[in-house]
Amino acid sequence: MPTAKVVFATITGNNEDCADIITDALEDQGIEVDESEISQTDANELKNYDMIVIVPYTYDEGALPEEGLDFFEDLQHLDLTGKTFSVAGSGDVFYEEFFCVAVDAFSKALEQTGATHAAENVKINLAPESEEDLKKLDQLANDLVKNTIHE
Repeated sequence: MPTAKVVFATITGNNEDCADIITDALEDQGIEVDESEISQTDANELKNYDMIVIVPYTYDEGALPEEGLDFFEDLQHLDLTGKTFSVAGSGDVFYEEFFCVAVDAFSKALEQTGATHAAENVKINLAPESEEDLKKLDQLANDLVKNTIHE
């Protein structure tokens, strides 16, 4: 059975909600999923999964989650060749050019590990409540599974 690791960082709960939606969508497709908070996760654990989803928040003017800085640093030293990934995150469009930049930073870091970007990244404004938001997160899970199993 294919496996997935979903790692999230949250202040408001919005990113945990995004992670829960993605986890549920993956499980609905028969994927065994382990979801955890970023400060409770060792980046080396990612080597044990077929699929990886990171759900970070962006703080203030483009800062990565404080509690995820060690994880982010460790991530950059991993070889995740053969793994697939995507990144999603909630932010606030009020911050304009800084909206969800942590999504881009984690995506770039994962690409540098040799992992395959298998689903389009998703950026959600505030809470994932609209039908459009739910569809985007479900599509991320669907594409990740499709592009992992059929590689």
